Amino acid sequence: MLKGIEDVFGHAYIDYWQGKGDAAITIDRDDGYSEIGCEPAAYFKPFDEWSPHQRKSLEHAKGRVLDIGCGPGRHSLYLQEKGCQVVGIDSSPLAIRVCGLRGLADARELSITQISSKLGRFDTVLMLGNNFGLFGTFKRARWLLRRLRGMTSPEARIIAETLDPYAGANPIHLAYHERNRRRGRPGGQVRIRARYGEYSTRWFDLLLVSRDEMIGLLDGTGWQASEFIDSGGPVYIAVLTKVT
Repeated sequence: MLKGIEDVFGHAYIDYWQGKGDAAITIDRDDGYSEIGCEPAAYFKPFDEWSPHQRKSLEHAKGRVLDIGCGPGRHSLYLQEKGCQVVGIDSSPLAIRVCGLRGLADARELSITQISSKLGRFDTVLMLGNNFGLFGTFKRARWLLRRLRGMTSPEARIIAETLDPYAGANPIHLAYHERNRRRGRPGGQVRIRARYGEYSTRWFDLLLVSRDEMIGLLDGTGWQASEFIDSGGPVYIAVLTKVT
C-alpha cells in the first residue's frame, strides 16, 4: 500500500546513491496510462555520458547559475567544477541531501514557485531534464518567466529542456491531447503523478510544448527563443535570451 504523499524522487535518488538497485520511478497519467518515467542512474552519469544536446547546451552557461529542479546535482556539480557559482534548488529534501553528499556547495530545498530576488542575481538559469515542464501551465510559466527576468543580468540566458508532445503518432497520446483540448487545456499540459515503491506524489501538471507553443508562450514575458538544440527525437532544448 502506498504511504501517500512522499518525497518520491528523493527516495529513488538516495536509494540509487546507496546502491539499492536501479530505483526506477513510474509515472501515471490521469487517463490511466503508466510508464517507467525515469531511472535515477541517468542523473548520476558523468558529463561524457550525457546526451549530446545536453552537453552542447551547457556551452551557453556562464557566471552565477540557478539550477531549477537540480535533483541529485548532475548539472550543478559539473558547472561548479568549471568555476561557476551555482545555486541548486529542488522541492525534494532528499535530493538536496544527496547534492550535499556529492559536494554541491549551495543546494537549497525550494520549489519553482518560491524563487525570488532574495536568491540574488543570476547570469544563467538551468531547466534541464525536462524541467521547463515544472512551470505547469501557460499562465504560471509567463508569471515565473517575468519573475526570472527581474532576477537575472541583462545578458542572462535560460537553458530549458522540454519535449514536443505532438511528435510521433502514438494514438494513445494523440487521444489524450484531444481530451485535454475538449477540457479547455493545452494538449501537452499533462496531469501526472510519480510512484516509487510505496511512495507516491500528489497529482500535478507538467507542461510539454512544441517549438511554436514555446514561442507563443514567451510573448510578453521579456524572453525570446534565440536557439533550439535538437536531440534527434521529440526532446529539445531552448536557449532563451532577453528581449531588448
